[in-house]
Amino acid sequence: MSAPPKKPRVADGGGIVYSTDVGERCPNCLRPVAGCVCKKGTPGKTSSDGVVRVSRETQGRKGKGVTVVTGLGLPAAELETLATELKKKCGSGGGVENGRIEIQGDHRDRLVEELTKRGWKAKRAGG
Repeated sequence: MSAPPKKPRVADGGGIVYSTDVGERCPNCLRPVAGCVCKKGTPGKTSSDGVVRVSRETQGRKGKGVTVVTGLGLPAAELETLATELKKKCGSGGGVENGRIEIQGDHRDRLVEELTKRGWKAKRAGG
């Protein structure tokens, strides 16, 4: 019996290893987001109206729903801490993504109640 032929080893595709680019740029003035000077404002900065919205999303998750909390306007470290506490309160997983807290499952009522207890003006958004 002969051994099957060996497959040649192929590199992993050669992604970017090092770049001197500045990263994300403002679409208005084309400067780095950190150095944006345009009057329209830097994208990504949230202009919160003081209301925390708790909604449910299923898009892009193969039908699985997540509860999304937006409008908090907290720094990343505080957002992570709050997300951990809310996940424990709901007994569910989740995380922080793009400045929003995402918690697996439908926990809208529980989260609105908890955020109101903590002093946020929270309301249920969506259907």
